Amino acid sequence: VQLVESGGGLVQPGGSLRLSCAASGFTFSSAIMRWYRQAPGKSRELVASITSTGANLYLAPSVKGRFTISRDNAKNTVFLQMNSMKPEDTAVYYCKPPYDYWGQGTQVTVSS
Repeated sequence: VQLVESGGGLVQPGGSLRLSCAASGFTFSSAIMRWYRQAPGKSRELVASITSTGANLYLAPSVKGRFTISRDNAKNTVFLQMNSMKPEDTAVYYCKPPYDYWGQGTQVTVSS
C-alpha cells in the first residue's frame, strides 16, 4: 500500500487549498477513504470520509460547510477541498484507507 499526499502549503486565513492523495496497492474503488489531521501537540483527528462510490460523505463539525471530500476512482485519488480556512486548520493532513497504513502527510499552515 502506498499513499502520497500533496497540495499542502502556506495559506492566509480565508484562503483555499486542495489536497490530493494518490493511492496504490489495494482496490481503491472498493475502499472507504478518510482524511485525518494532526495539529502540533494534539492527537490525530478524523476530518472527512467518503464511501467507495462517493454516495456517502462525512465531515467533522469543525470543517462542515468549509471543506469538501471527493474521489476519482479512475485515478485512484481522493481529494480534500478546503475553503474559508482558519488558523486552527493548521496541521499535517493524512489520507487513510481502511487498513493500517499511513502516508507521509502534507503540511498545511494557515497564517497571515
